[in-house]
Amino acid sequence: MGKVTGFLDHGREKQPYRPVNERVGDWQQVMLEWPTNTLEQQAARCMDCGIPFCHQGCPLGNLIPDWNDLVYRQRWRDAIDRLHATNNFPEFTGTLCPAPCEGSCVLGINDDPVTIKAVELTIIDHAFEQGWVTAQPPVVETGKRVAIVGSGPAGLACAQQLRRAGHDTTVFERADRIGGLLRYGIPEFKMEKRVLDRRLQQMSDEGVEFRTNTNIGVDIDAKTFISEYDAVVLTGGATEPRDLPIPGRELDGVHFAMDFLTPQNRVCEGDELEDGELISAHDKHVIIIGGGDTGADCLGTSHRHRTKSIHQLEIMPHPPDARAPNNPWPEWPQIYRVASAHEEGGERVYSVSSKRFVDDGNGRVRALELTEVEMKTVDGRPSFVEIPGTIRELPCDLALLAMGFTGPEQSGLLGSLEVKLTERGNVWRDENWMTSHDGVFTAGDMQRGQSLIVWAIAEGRSAAHGVDKYLMGSSDLPAPLA
Repeated sequence: MGKVTGFLDHGREKQPYRPVNERVGDWQQVMLEWPTNTLEQQAARCMDCGIPFCHQGCPLGNLIPDWNDLVYRQRWRDAIDRLHATNNFPEFTGTLCPAPCEGSCVLGINDDPVTIKAVELTIIDHAFEQGWVTAQPPVVETGKRVAIVGSGPAGLACAQQLRRAGHDTTVFERADRIGGLLRYGIPEFKMEKRVLDRRLQQMSDEGVEFRTNTNIGVDIDAKTFISEYDAVVLTGGATEPRDLPIPGRELDGVHFAMDFLTPQNRVCEGDELEDGELISAHDKHVIIIGGGDTGADCLGTSHRHRTKSIHQLEIMPHPPDARAPNNPWPEWPQIYRVASAHEEGGERVYSVSSKRFVDDGNGRVRALELTEVEMKTVDGRPSFVEIPGTIRELPCDLALLAMGFTGPEQSGLLGSLEVKLTERGNVWRDENWMTSHDGVFTAGDMQRGQSLIVWAIAEGRSAAHGVDKYLMGSSDLPAPLA
């Protein structure tokens, strides 16, 4: 597999980025392209481990050792064919996925894992540059009509698979552009939307129809809608943000993360917004509550707005620099990570809990009162307990709540269809990805809850298999997940 001594000859190299002082002045992607010869060396580190645990780390079942070997041998055309065999959109996962495959890499037991994500991204970028990514319309039309409701990664993967199987496939999106969080949740500096648009063009050329500004269950009666199709797939995501019900939550200047990120993405698309629609962090003391990816997206966006100060708060303790004894390989390493936005500035504050937003006397937030906490076992359960005497204030003109999402919106579409929900409020589905409503399927965060993009694509592909089997009696489409 690759170079026998590759992992001994070459160490892991860091993703190249544009200089901080340059990139914070624009909205272009922060990453630089990997030099081809460097990536071939990195791919050579794949160590013929015998049992590739990276497979179990990847919900898509990506054939990682195969395309690492092909890159090392400079067989780039074969590499993209092998990559596309399991993943419709490697340019999305290669940019946005946190790479659980790398956390499972066998080399990671006692060394730095293979740069799987970087190799994946370079393969697909090279393929687009060479013109190898072309439309694959179906050879035979089935005459069956399928509707996909929601155009995030799960919906797009499902749509492409079903269209290639010969079904007449239409994707419905309530926003004015296709892409879901890929379009309006992910900042431009993290993934330029030209990357999304070129893939949508391929799907359009294959015959997938896209309809925007259409909110099923609101603009169109849901039951009437599903009666017009042979099958419907619900991929609307988990879009209900987790709130922070503390005193002062109603003050002006306290916003959900998506209310901050979405308008900025519209500006980057060239839209002219109405006064007050764009939430600006310019010259403000910004506090971001939540230490995950969405919080980092708010951080990077705030830097580009030129803030006065930024604090990103996390209730969990500071992660260790290396795996803790209770976090062994091949589990996902719970370690301290620095995203590109963190390199750009701001202060990360751990083990704190927000108590109240402080009013400036005119209905606007001027500070956040917080307290330090520690994790203890209370009544047999781990709990965060305040540390006495640690209450303090941080100046705050703009507070952004980036604490994740609780599940799908249950009004509108789901309420109209009255589909069965799980105990957590997600859409229930059976082993064939069908909901409690015959002919209506689901995939992605809408049925799983907030998760990773790689899970969304894998579930979209699996749901496509279930739909194809339902319509045709059997299916040759792959189904990476049960």
